[in-house]
Amino acid sequence: MAVLPKDTGLVTASLTAQNTFTDWIYSTKDFNLSISGTFAGTITVQRSFDPANADTTARDVDTFTAPIETYGFEPSGVAIYRAGFKTGQYTSGTAVIRIGR
Repeated sequence: MAVLPKDTGLVTASLTAQNTFTDWIYSTKDFNLSISGTFAGTITVQRSFDPANADTTARDVDTFTAPIETYGFEPSGVAIYRAGFKTGQYTSGTAVIRIGR
């Protein structure tokens, strides 16, 4: 997926398959995460500190199996985040994901 420009404040995606994610979005402090829809599977939130190699340097930071409204905090200053279904973690339905800052 793409790494969005630093001034982008919102990323959204409707995911319906395994190995699908939102685009990467920069977080400099707080961000909010919305997962909605009707789906069976595990949404994984990932973080990377290397935008040039984000897909290969991503690390899992949290997982969700049901809709949720929550927020995150990035203590290191600047990192990029994405969320989605890893391979083997999707069963059915549509997960609607929104990451905003």
